[in-house]
Amino acid sequence: MATITECRDALDKLAGSLARADGDVRGAAALDRTLSCHLTDLDTTFTGRLADGRIVVESTVAGPPPGKAQIRLAMTGDDLVAMVAGELNFAKAWAAGRVRLEAGFRDLLRLRSLL
Repeated sequence: MATITECRDALDKLAGSLARADGDVRGAAALDRTLSCHLTDLDTTFTGRLADGRIVVESTVAGPPPGKAQIRLAMTGDDLVAMVAGELNFAKAWAAGRVRLEAGFRDLLRLRSLL
């Protein structure tokens, strides 16, 4: 099972990748939205913002998200680490129910190029 530190490192790696992206990916990530990522097996949530093509993790809290972020993800820590490492395809994991993504319809349309 992935640790909280490994999951935080994966989010930092994802944030770095988004910050270096260009073209359609950069445009899709250029939202200004609150973000939460609940790690179901660790019962821990990372909260932060997606802003200007960057992910900024602001806090780590025990349990489910304390509030309703505009973009909400839920998955196991192992799945988060595997997706960021390129070992697990997001679309397939989402279709299989391993990953939950909740957001407004317009945000989902913009985020689809990231998936």
